[in-house]
Amino acid sequence: MPRLQGTLVMLREYRSEDLPWMRQWVNDREIVMHLSDIFLYPHALESTEAYLDAMLDGSSDSRGFVIADPVTEAYIGQVNLDSIDWKNRVGKIGIVIGSTENLGRGYGTEAMKLLIDFAFLEMNLNRLELEVYDFNERAIRSYLNCGFIQEGRQRERQYKNGKYSDVIQMGILKSDWKMARGEQASWAGKRNGEGEDTQ
Repeated sequence: MPRLQGTLVMLREYRSEDLPWMRQWVNDREIVMHLSDIFLYPHALESTEAYLDAMLDGSSDSRGFVIADPVTEAYIGQVNLDSIDWKNRVGKIGIVIGSTENLGRGYGTEAMKLLIDFAFLEMNLNRLELEVYDFNERAIRSYLNCGFIQEGRQRERQYKNGKYSDVIQMGILKSDWKMARGEQASWAGKRNGEGEDTQ
C-alpha cells in the first residue's frame, strides 16, 4: 500500500512493531465499546497476531493503513477498507483511534478524508459505507464532516453497555465527493481572488 501524507497524520503500511500498540486498544473497554464485534473484549493475543499477520502478508481481503504521526510514524490507530465488492465498486470502512488521549484531535477525520480520496481516485470505487452506533456522537459528527450521509438506521441492532443500541448506516458516493471537492475548489478560488474583477 502507498503512503498517504496529511497535515495531522499520515497513512502508512502495517508493521510487525505495531502489535503492542494494537494490543493496548483491543483490550481497552472504552475504545472497544465503539467497535464492531470483530474486536470483542477481551481480545486474545492469538487473534490480534492473526489479524496483523494477514495485513502484513497480504492474505487479508481488507486494504488497510496505519494512522501514524506524520513525523515519527508512530502508531495512532488504523483505518481499513473491508468487504470490497469489486463488481459494484463498493467498500466498507472501519476506523479506530487507539487511545482516548488522541480522540478529539482531528486525527480520525483527516485519516478518513485521506482514505476517501485514495478509494475514489486510486481504487476507482464508486461508493463507501460504514456503520456506527447511535451513542457514538463524536464519530457521527466526524463522518458527516467527511461527507457521509445517514442512509438508514437499524433499531436496537446491537447490545452494548447493558442495553440495546441502534446502528446507523452511512454512505458517500463518488459523485458526492466530486461535488464537494468542486465546491471547495470554487470557494478557494474566490478567496484567492480568482475570477474576480480586481481592476
